[in-house]
Amino acid sequence: MLLAPAVLLAAAVAFVAQRPLHHRAGWQPWLGTVNAAVFWSLVALPLSAGLVWVLARRRGDRGWGRSFAEVAVVHGTVPWVWMILLPGPGAGVAPRRVSLLPLRDLYEVLTQGTPVTAVVQIGGNLLVFAALGFFAPVRFRALASVPRMLALGAACSVLVETAQYVLWLDRVSSVDDVLLNATGAGLAALASRRWWAR
Repeated sequence: MLLAPAVLLAAAVAFVAQRPLHHRAGWQPWLGTVNAAVFWSLVALPLSAGLVWVLARRRGDRGWGRSFAEVAVVHGTVPWVWMILLPGPGAGVAPRRVSLLPLRDLYEVLTQGTPVTAVVQIGGNLLVFAALGFFAPVRFRALASVPRMLALGAACSVLVETAQYVLWLDRVSSVDDVLLNATGAGLAALASRRWWAR
């Protein structure tokens, strides 16, 4: 059950480590953009692969699946949380915004946004905790159920949305994001069901 706090702690450490560098214009493209998060997650792939190898070697023959699942949860979740915690242009200045009416933001995206915006918003929110939803039940028997992964996805999402509000990042803290994040974790858990830990 320490997996969710560990993932969020890793994301928080990454966020805190990169935040002071935002004030140096030369570092902004390397740390403070969505493209940077994608770039660094790709750069980190060999490091993640090496970590899987080291962990698996220490555990013996049966350690490969466990090691891969553990690293995949972190590698597949931290970049999304990093992107969500990137400050907007009005961070610290613009009024904090909260949307607590379920499905209102989703309805607006579907009816008033472009198809590309809808795909990015909905698809992105479904993917935020998808790696957690897919790999956590594979690794941890206690998480091997869809309701548990829905609850864990929702809990992690509430923490992230609360962080957006508390850190005053010029982002909307929305209940629809929580619903989509939890749904993504649940759907990913269903997709990995045949490999769940027993």
